Amino acid sequence: MEILDALGHWPGAVWLQRHYVAYLVINAAHIFAFALVVGAIVPLDLRLMRGGPVAAVAPLLSRAAAIGLGFAVLTGAWLFSVKPQDYLANPAFLWKLALFACALLNIGLQHAAPGYRVAVAGGVVGARVRAHAAASLLLWLAVLLAGRWIGFL
Repeated sequence: MEILDALGHWPGAVWLQRHYVAYLVINAAHIFAFALVVGAIVPLDLRLMRGGPVAAVAPLLSRAAAIGLGFAVLTGAWLFSVKPQDYLANPAFLWKLALFACALLNIGLQHAAPGYRVAVAGGVVGARVRAHAAASLLLWLAVLLAGRWIGFL
């Protein structure tokens, strides 16, 4: 609890606590970053699920999703620092973290599979790659929903 209390008192958290417009801007940046993640992942996953060619779009969409993910993590951590104890007591936030961890694990498994590298290189999109793409689509949309749910609890 001391760590959470200290986190809630670091200068960046205090600044957001005292300046509602700054909080609004960081919150909007978090939403934009997550939109970049979902906006890149959805077309890639849909294309993989259909078994269509992804060689031309996978590198660009993967990089866009990675940039959005990094920015979403940074802005999300900053927002968390404003009320860390409240967030950790919020079931929706805990669901979001769990779903986020599952989505990241799915990415790791997908990218480590040889079938994914074959698909990205222009080869056949196998059933395992399609299953990971479907799981990715569902998981990232679930993270989005859980994030929206936080404000209602």
